[in-house]
Order: sequence, then C-alpha cells, then structure tokens
Amino acid sequence: MSAESASEIPKGQVDLLDFIDWSGVQCLNQSSTNSLTNALKQGYREDAGLNLESDADEQLLIYIPFNQVIKLHSFSIKGPEEEGPKTVKFFSNKEHMCFSNVNDFPPSDTAELTEENLKGKPVVLKYVKFQNVRR
Repeated sequence: MSAESASEIPKGQVDLLDFIDWSGVQCLNQSSTNSLTNALKQGYREDAGLNLESDADEQLLIYIPFNQVIKLHSFSIKGPEEEGPKTVKFFSNKEHMCFSNVNDFPPSDTAELTEENLKGKPVVLKYVKFQNVRR
C-alpha cells in the first residue's frame, strides 16, 4: 500500500505530509522491511515497488499525529487488489490505542475499499467528523 502522489491531489486540498509530527508516528504490526515509511514519506511512496505490510496478520494500527490542527477530507491508497486493505477505520484524536483496546472505541469513519480505491481513487470521509484533527 502506498499513498497518493502530491501531483494527483485535487485542487483546493493539500498533501498533509508537511504537517505530520514524524517523531510520534507509530505503526503496530508493520514489517521491518516494508514499513510505514514506504507509504508516507516522499520519495518512497511514489515507488510502486515499495509498500507497507503487516508482519503478523492482516491488521495494521497506524497512529499519525500532526504538528497543528488539520481538517481531513479524504485519503487515497494504492496497492494491488489482492494484497491491499479491504477495510480502513479512522479514529480521530485518539492516543495510545493498541490491538487490545481498539475495539473499545467506535471509529470516526470506516471505509470499504474498492478496486478503484486501490488504484488511488480518493475515499471521501465524513468531513464533519474530521474538522479538528490533531492525531
């Protein structure tokens, strides 16, 4: 799975890469060789040969804090249909989540990804729930 290239971002929206607080980024269950860096960082995410994958099972738990409050409208993912994620759950402004407590919190939004989404078609989120996102 890799993130969308900045050149493909719709007019009026921005790539949030510059707003990520990299010192706090975490990804539970990531493979050491196919880590979150491959999906997020510029120069890596554009390379179709690099991806993010789990080292344990089909689940990843990704925590991305921002260095200022942001509004999140949509997201995009690229990856092969047979290996890409099927479901993505977003939890706005939640800290210290782990696999043992993630089910204790209702997601702010859930997206079921289609083949088109895995080719980079943006998934629009429930924008009203992502107006003051810090993490």
